[in-house]
Amino acid sequence: MSSAPNRADPRPPPSESSDSDSRDEEDWSDAEEDEEETQEVISLLDDRVFPDVLSMLAYCKEKHGFDFLGIRQRLQLDFHGCVKLVNFIRQRVHEGLPVTEDISWLEIDQEQYLKPVLDDDAVILGLFDLPDLKPAEAQGNSGDNAALVDDLLKRNTELQEELARVKAQFDSYRVAVQQTLDERWGDADQAEAESAAAAAKAGKDKEVEKKDDSKYYWESYAGADIHETMLKDTIRTDAYRDFIYNNKHLFAGKTVLDIGCGTGILSMFCARAGAAKVIAVDASAIITKAQENIFHNNLSSVITCVHGKIEEVALPVDEVDIIVSEWMGYCLLFEAMLPSVLYARDRYLKPDGLLVPSHANLWIAPVADPQYIADNVSFWRDVYGFDMHAMQAGIYDEARVLSWPLSSSSTPQSQPLSPRSTFSLFSSENNTTTISGPPSAFKLLDLYHTQTADLSFTAPFATTLARDIDSLDGFLVWFDMFFSPTRHDSNSAVELASTADEWARADPQNRVAFTTGPHGKDTHWKQGLFLCKPSKAGSDSESKLMDGASTTALKKGTEIKGEVTFSIPEDHARGLSIKVSWNGNKGQTWALS
Repeated sequence: MSSAPNRADPRPPPSESSDSDSRDEEDWSDAEEDEEETQEVISLLDDRVFPDVLSMLAYCKEKHGFDFLGIRQRLQLDFHGCVKLVNFIRQRVHEGLPVTEDISWLEIDQEQYLKPVLDDDAVILGLFDLPDLKPAEAQGNSGDNAALVDDLLKRNTELQEELARVKAQFDSYRVAVQQTLDERWGDADQAEAESAAAAAKAGKDKEVEKKDDSKYYWESYAGADIHETMLKDTIRTDAYRDFIYNNKHLFAGKTVLDIGCGTGILSMFCARAGAAKVIAVDASAIITKAQENIFHNNLSSVITCVHGKIEEVALPVDEVDIIVSEWMGYCLLFEAMLPSVLYARDRYLKPDGLLVPSHANLWIAPVADPQYIADNVSFWRDVYGFDMHAMQAGIYDEARVLSWPLSSSSTPQSQPLSPRSTFSLFSSENNTTTISGPPSAFKLLDLYHTQTADLSFTAPFATTLARDIDSLDGFLVWFDMFFSPTRHDSNSAVELASTADEWARADPQNRVAFTTGPHGKDTHWKQGLFLCKPSKAGSDSESKLMDGASTTALKKGTEIKGEVTFSIPEDHARGLSIKVSWNGNKGQTWALS
């Protein structure tokens, strides 16, 4: 099994490498010429040999009355479908069973038919030369008509449900707008009555309106854009690659389960590291692309793709040695994928099995940046001379996901800082960053022992301002991830306040860790910003509140102490509700959805 070069692998001198490359190119050239000279296409239905796939298929149609291209067109088979059809036919011929043209998709849609029956089957390589499929047309076959009718009925039902949801949402929106207008013009009683009526109607239509959050979640991962973003996040992808390749001895000969495999990148890392078997599971349609990626990289013999939720699919093994998964969402727990990993851990992982990654901790820090408030909150008070403060509605209720700038545009840092020195600077009297006090770790997840119930929690935090601030503008939340090569060694234990940089430096050859904090390199997770509502003061308190003008100055050394609560909203199973309570009488809740 080939393996990607380790960063620490020695490299040959330039001259030796150049000579080697030249020899390799000649060898490959010779090999390609030999392969082209000796390539033979064996008939699907007997032992005849042909120079190309199309002439072989023409022979099968004329001699045996078997129209491969016709079946491909009828079933609308893509490349992988054709591979399955070829291997289905060869398997039946090998077993002495008849092969007819009335083959159905259900007969060939099995993972086993992705594995070649005939080694180095030139027919499979020749599938790329087949003519393009024509658009699907109505078929005269009654069975196809029945399937078409079923599909249309199913689609009609889905559209009716969607229409009902949209209508209900529109009704709620109309009532909400009417209520706002009534309240603005003083007709509060009517607004209250219509609101109660809307609530009653919503109760009746609750079953119709209820949406499968998971369905939308899986659909959102079916396209290429989101996977391109994740793959180009080198902090994320390099961490998995480096841990797997630096610890090949842990993966060699093992069975690995990849949950939420996406494009298959982690599964392919594991296969290249020497895993004997990798099972890649994903409920999204991206699994078909993963299958193609795996096939084109000649790893189909090691990696098996399974389409479906890990809680519902049947795996081809009873237990696995390692579970690898990239399950993290914004603020760590958004999208609620971790419960699926914990289910797989309890169901499939061996007692001494390994989890990759193994630990995570959450951090919170106070932020103060008047320039950010001016650019993003006060901005709405004067837009080209127009008052648009209506656009500020809800600005303090929703969490913001962004890459938080450590230096305000009004007081930029004089020089760039390393992650380690920046983290230390937060506590220093020389701190001029927008992080106005040292971050506080408030939750540690040891994935070997964490339970799903532990993901809704309340945890304490405490920090002390390192400098004077005009106001506490908000809180910033991020997480660190840890990849431990062992689950039992106390020397590699991850503590609540462990930082990714310091923990990894203790054993750089085997440990890997990264931070999503503002002191590290940007990741696609960024950070979660929770803007604090300014304190009310004076008769014009509402206007000042929306403008961010009424604030309370805080002195260096002021302690900010309280609790952070993570919970799952009742109406959004994959969303996140985060509440921060501090200094006894202050508290606020934000939605991340």
